[in-house]
Amino acid sequence: MQQPSWMAEAWRELGQSERPGPTHNPRIVAMFDELGHPHQADETAWCAAFVGACLERAGIASTRSLMARSYEQWGIANAAPTDGAIAVLRRGSDPALGHVGFLIGASDAHVYLLGGNQSDAVTVAPFNRDLVIAYRAP
Repeated sequence: MQQPSWMAEAWRELGQSERPGPTHNPRIVAMFDELGHPHQADETAWCAAFVGACLERAGIASTRSLMARSYEQWGIANAAPTDGAIAVLRRGSDPALGHVGFLIGASDAHVYLLGGNQSDAVTVAPFNRDLVIAYRAP
């Protein structure tokens, strides 16, 4: 089965990570630039920039926002999510805070996301399934 075009873009970034100190990873900075948010440091929360840049590189209009929860109403709802779906997660009790990434698998307890700003890098990481508030697709 062929993967969605945005997933090919996402996998290309696997391993990109923040750089400590005054220099910044140009690949991460480029994600902000591509979405119209220049002059951002790689320490700025960038999970939504990662998702947006991958979508835009694949020719799909993103929210162009740096807010993870901006994807909560984007695209179409995906009640039976498949690999490549965008998973929006809540973070804490503040409804403005969240995380966003691309679904690559799930277990009874976890979803596995390919995402940016996961331990300050593009990684695959598990998240508790009960944190997911939406699955979206273009």
